[in-house]
Amino acid sequence: MVIFNFGAYELDDDANRTDRDAVWEFLSAEAYWGRTRSRADFDAQLASAWRVVGAYETATGRQVGFARAISDGVAFAYLSDVFILADARGGGLGRELVATMIDRGPGAGFRWSLHTSDAHDLYRKYGFTEPDTRYMERPSRP
Repeated sequence: MVIFNFGAYELDDDANRTDRDAVWEFLSAEAYWGRTRSRADFDAQLASAWRVVGAYETATGRQVGFARAISDGVAFAYLSDVFILADARGGGLGRELVATMIDRGPGAGFRWSLHTSDAHDLYRKYGFTEPDTRYMERPSRP
């Protein structure tokens, strides 16, 4: 089921439509945040995802973007692995991908969190802010 059309693209939350190999290729080779995990780790993360949204060329079906969320399914979600391929960037597709994940679906009323090193301005447009003094995090261990 296509949940949103945007120009020459479709945004769809059907996990079965995800091109696992294409997503893995980007995450393992181009994403600064994805290079340390194994393919088996990625497959496990995808299998246990609360929701995924893919961006696809309408004409060809080629996957050009992806976002994954984990959630308790009631009130909280974590946004991760968001990307748009370089040849599909610049026309607002990334903004629509984020909006589709957080505002056009079952998590629209949730509290969302994420980590980013380079997209603060993008996420601020959707209400994300730096954490307040109540937030704590335990970093991963080697």
